[in-house]
Amino acid sequence: MKSVPFRSRKLPKLLFSLSAGLAAIGSAQAATYYVRADGGDASQCNGRADAAYPGSGTAQACAWKNPNIALPPSGALRIAGGDTLLIGAGSYQIGSGGYMQPVPSGTSSAPTKVLGKPGTTPKLVGVAGVHRVLNLDGSSNVELGNLEVTDNSDCVYNHSNAAAACTSSMPWARVGLYARASSNVWVHDVNIHGMAKNGMNAGGLSNWTMEHFKLNKNGAAGWDGNIGTGASNSGKMTMRDIEIAWNGCGERVATGEPWACWAQQAGGYGDGMGTTDTGGDWLIEDAFVHHNTSDGIDLRYMDGADTTKVTLRRIYSVANAGNQVKLKGNSLIENSVLVGNCTYFRGRDFMVDGDLCRAYGSSLLLILTGNDVATVRHNTIAGEGDAQIAYGEGTSTDKIYIQNNLVVGFPYYADTTKQTLFSGGGAPAAKSFSGNMGWKVRTCPTGATCASDPKLTNATLAGFDAEPLAGSPVIDKAPMISAVTTDFVMGARPTGAANDVGAYEYGAGAPAPTPPPVCTRAAPTLTLAGPTTAVAAGTTNSYAVSVKNNDSSACSNTTFALAGSVPSGWTGTLSAPSVALAPGASGSATFAVTSSADAIAGSNAIGVGASSTVGSVHTANASSTYAVLPPVCTRAAPTLTLTGPTTAVAAGTTNSYAVSVKNNDSSGCITTTFALAGSVPSGWTGALSAPSVALAPGTSGSATLAVTSSADAAAGSNAIGVGTSSTVGSAHTANASSTYAVATPVLTETVATSKSSYKAGEVVSMTARVLKNNVAVAGATVSFNALKPNGINTIKLSGTTDANGYAKVSFTSGTGKSSVGTYKLTATATSGSLTTQATSSFTVSK
Repeated sequence: MKSVPFRSRKLPKLLFSLSAGLAAIGSAQAATYYVRADGGDASQCNGRADAAYPGSGTAQACAWKNPNIALPPSGALRIAGGDTLLIGAGSYQIGSGGYMQPVPSGTSSAPTKVLGKPGTTPKLVGVAGVHRVLNLDGSSNVELGNLEVTDNSDCVYNHSNAAAACTSSMPWARVGLYARASSNVWVHDVNIHGMAKNGMNAGGLSNWTMEHFKLNKNGAAGWDGNIGTGASNSGKMTMRDIEIAWNGCGERVATGEPWACWAQQAGGYGDGMGTTDTGGDWLIEDAFVHHNTSDGIDLRYMDGADTTKVTLRRIYSVANAGNQVKLKGNSLIENSVLVGNCTYFRGRDFMVDGDLCRAYGSSLLLILTGNDVATVRHNTIAGEGDAQIAYGEGTSTDKIYIQNNLVVGFPYYADTTKQTLFSGGGAPAAKSFSGNMGWKVRTCPTGATCASDPKLTNATLAGFDAEPLAGSPVIDKAPMISAVTTDFVMGARPTGAANDVGAYEYGAGAPAPTPPPVCTRAAPTLTLAGPTTAVAAGTTNSYAVSVKNNDSSACSNTTFALAGSVPSGWTGTLSAPSVALAPGASGSATFAVTSSADAIAGSNAIGVGASSTVGSVHTANASSTYAVLPPVCTRAAPTLTLTGPTTAVAAGTTNSYAVSVKNNDSSGCITTTFALAGSVPSGWTGALSAPSVALAPGTSGSATLAVTSSADAAAGSNAIGVGTSSTVGSAHTANASSTYAVATPVLTETVATSKSSYKAGEVVSMTARVLKNNVAVAGATVSFNALKPNGINTIKLSGTTDANGYAKVSFTSGTGKSSVGTYKLTATATSGSLTTQATSSFTVSK
């Protein structure tokens, strides 16, 4: 995501206080304990020496290996109030056994110190969904310094999108620093980032000082002051030289990039810092507050008491999705730059339009409570919200002083046909405007001039830079305010004949501010290199992919997605889908390309592309070639199979067999015609459905072989076969065989008379038919025996079967008593060694 110009300044006073704090290590009477990555556990080391565990022994004079040994999740603490815990370089996981117990309270003269060793920044990494990494629950008189606090997962706690939400298997932590009922604490040189929920969850604080402090890319909020009951703060609450940014977004562990940004309507939060009802005397100086998904600084819930106040100096608050600054009660805002680019997040990640420009997107929102004084002086304020300085609530006893400010309007986000207001709101307070200038605002209030272009370094909303150029009408145009002697970058006021309007004093005599590096994105350098020698189709070639990040050094790390391109039908596999690179760094991957088995000979283009979420400026393509050799023809014997029925059938039956041929030549060969020839026993017939099959390499073809056995084929298994060949010669010959089973012959017979009943003296005609394996038998002998009704006498006749298997005989029935009644007819047929018999009956009546 795009960076925002920010003018840096020197802070010698702050640096001095930091040096003094670190120099004090070891000077107190209390004990100093040590932690280092090569230390031992509680039984191995006593923590009293800055030395590695020697590898053996117990209670050695050596460092502990983790801060949670000093502050275990349960049981007795191993350090006491007033002690110093000095942590060496390295990364230390916190949370696998639960969160650490609170740091024990020290005294005002001997605070308890938890510090990174000078010259190092140890990293405390929350894991296992632990609720907090640093614990100041009830801890007072404490110093925390020189530490990095984060977790080891990209996820965001309770995110509404499952792809971004934390699960129990991920190494995440909820809160970086938890504090409650805590007073007299100095936090310095601490960077809390990438927590799944809040960078800080702290309330009920008193007299806290936070310097050189960062709260960035925490999933819900930077500082959430809601701890339940007892959350109101008191005393002096001081924050200096701080950055609060990209809260309401997760952080990619590999690259540090923000992602999965969301806010209240999607179920998130998004304030850079926000409290519940609170008191206290707040001083915030030299703060860079930007790209939070709701308000930047939200002190809307100050109690409004006459004894409480918020003072903001040299605040640079920009591109927060709600108000840049929101205050309640007595307040002073001076020498600050507020840029209300409140639609910055439109269309990004999981942000919805309803979360953009909350509270009408005013860059500065003042809430009054009665008898309050709010002073806004020497600021440059710009934005697309309804009013750049908005005020509401309170009574007529309130006073608002708006002095020497430069206000630049832009098209109103909700209706771009209108410009934004210089100021506005329903507060009944007495309002005083003096020495102000406006440009492109909807209306120009009394006490302001709005006719001249202020001639700023960059007057666009996206890249707003409030520093005036030579000849700007803001120069020497502001009334003197004796209490304001420096500007936004600590330059002296006035420099010319009078003060300048706005946050900057042109040509101030202070050391020239050094602009921080600006992130300039550039297309990456992408190369693809690999073998140039032609290879056979189907070969896998490996190509080297190299990506260089050409962004300027001020840019964050970038993950470049990689995509390969190969001809249709080929495969291309990247060894990694992406590479994460810091500016100026290079990374590599391999691209394995396999051509199709039938790839055409010649040179073929392949390619790879790179892109990132930054957009089109981060796209690049590279190409190479893959050369395919002409195919080589290697002949091989075909595969030939012959399959068919295995059940025995009667002699003379036709069986059909499937013939399959596969051409096993290499792809470089041409189509071949394979001739087919069948083989059957003598006297049988074998007919192929096709005399040949034409096949391309690797393909198969089929035919059928119809085999008919001879009518007198002997029972049993008989070999049949098929062979194939081509004009190529012996390399293309193959044979296959199968069997034809002839069943043992079975003789059957039927017998009948021409009628079932005859009159005495009538001719009785008898017919028998003989079959062998259901085939008519000629020449079989049939004996007909008709037993007369008396059961004693038999009429015997014989016949021979004709070509259709029929034998026919007849006789004239008698008229005597013995010839009248029912006859039992038996026909016995004989053919060679086979005999069969059939029976029937008929009657003869008077």
